[in-house]
Amino acid sequence: MSAAAGTPRPSGSAGRARAWAELLRLPALFTVPGDALAGAAATAAAPNSRTLLAIGSSLCLYEAGMALNDWADRAEDAAERPHRPLPSGRVHPAAAFTTACLLTGAGLALAARAGRPALAVAAPLAATVWAYDLALKHTPAGPVAMATARGLDLLLGAAATTGLPGRALGPAALLGTHTLAVTAVSRRETTGGAPLAPLAALAATGVLTRLVTGRPSRPPAGRREAATRGLPGTTSAPDGVVSRPRAAFDFTPAHPPAEAIATALRPTLAAAYLATAARPYLHATLNPSPPLTQRAVAGGIRATIPLQAALTARSGAGLTALLVAALAPLGRRFARTVSVT
Repeated sequence: MSAAAGTPRPSGSAGRARAWAELLRLPALFTVPGDALAGAAATAAAPNSRTLLAIGSSLCLYEAGMALNDWADRAEDAAERPHRPLPSGRVHPAAAFTTACLLTGAGLALAARAGRPALAVAAPLAATVWAYDLALKHTPAGPVAMATARGLDLLLGAAATTGLPGRALGPAALLGTHTLAVTAVSRRETTGGAPLAPLAALAATGVLTRLVTGRPSRPPAGRREAATRGLPGTTSAPDGVVSRPRAAFDFTPAHPPAEAIATALRPTLAAAYLATAARPYLHATLNPSPPLTQRAVAGGIRATIPLQAALTARSGAGLTALLVAALAPLGRRFARTVSVT
């Protein structure tokens, strides 16, 4: 819950800003950039300007989904969560719906700027977001749709960076599995009483932790060269081999210092993911009350960042993994004032 009922709220412009921050779940935004960065790392390429466009597209589509979610649930929220921005009257429903439309358009436009492969992923991602909020959320297909959206978001980073989203299917599947587990738990966020979902999420977290500590098979040399050819800071030698300027550190996954950092980080990041998600899942399993279920959902959302960082390190991009991991404390800081659920 974003705030207790009856808690005094700021008035005027500060109150409107707070209402929109709650509607858009702003602290949850810190869980988004890691998708594109993990997708880029899975292709053995360094992040580039197109990766930044993919991140911008992801942020817009994510926030579009948040606004559309509350617009679609406004009648339900009026009964169960009257403190939320729409039922409390702090944000008009028409404004929320218009915002969702504008953000969706902006997300698709940014993906188009990143290239046709990125747009080819962003279009079904946007369609999945809208289908989930308007039709699938309260059906058995809801958690699968949410998992699909998160997986597509990771593929968007790969498609924008290199035009080769297929190379990121493995990390996308792992991230989607985590999202599936969190979404399944969230379906009882207001009612509680279902220990099976958090127990299944706890088991999934253990399996994912084991998988992300391993190292995927390295792409053949030709694939690594193709992934980095034409990227900023790379040149092609006469014999066709990609060469890079000598530097102590490089964000490209195949660069030895980045690989060494990634190898050292993988166990730590996997442990951080396990610690963030497992404890609240266990508490919700033992006592599936609404407050503990809500904490389990929040813990699962926060755990997305260390999982993204672990997946990035698993692909050999140590410095990018550090960048992703640094988003976690920022998200926790902002979550103290605005709830992520």
